[in-house]
Amino acid sequence: MKGLIEKLEKLKKSELKKTVDSRMREFEENGKDLDKIFSELCFCIMTANFQAEKSMKIQEELKSCFLTKSEKELAADLKRLGHRFPNLRAKFIAEAQKHHPTLKKNIESFSSEEEVREWVVANVKGLGFKEASHFLRNIGYKNLAIIDFHIVDILSDNKIIDKPKSKSLTKKRYLEIESVLRKLGEKAKLSQAELDLYLWYMETGKVLK
Repeated sequence: MKGLIEKLEKLKKSELKKTVDSRMREFEENGKDLDKIFSELCFCIMTANFQAEKSMKIQEELKSCFLTKSEKELAADLKRLGHRFPNLRAKFIAEAQKHHPTLKKNIESFSSEEEVREWVVANVKGLGFKEASHFLRNIGYKNLAIIDFHIVDILSDNKIIDKPKSKSLTKKRYLEIESVLRKLGEKAKLSQAELDLYLWYMETGKVLK
């Protein structure tokens, strides 16, 4: 873990910090607006087993259409824009539309971020722990880990965890790795939201969302 912390410390002193700080402010702003919250929910539905960068482009293209179009129309749009699973993701987004009116109120009703995540996973089809954590980070929540294969690779390459045999993590294994990431974040003096952006950059050379 020491070597990884040293790398993080160097990045925190680089120009990258300005980009990370800007993203964090953007996430907080997203959480103040119901339509932006719903848009980020749809973005995270799209990212499951699909590239975040391509999902961002689709999100920018469709904008308010996530809320106004039917499942059939959304499926056609997602297919046209190159999504890998247009029909299933359109189905999940269309089903999520029912949550729009009360989404902000519901997620703000819980006393802990972990409780909010449990609610999202239980109530929004298409979102597991990773996607729910991603969604909540993108609307300003800071203490949940987004554990995808990039994060698993960097932790295993640094001998911090044993690489899971399956890319699909059980809830138990997810929480175990999240606990490791929390220790790493504490030592590096970074929230989980910030840590994810730095680690993603270390693995991909990019800061997305």
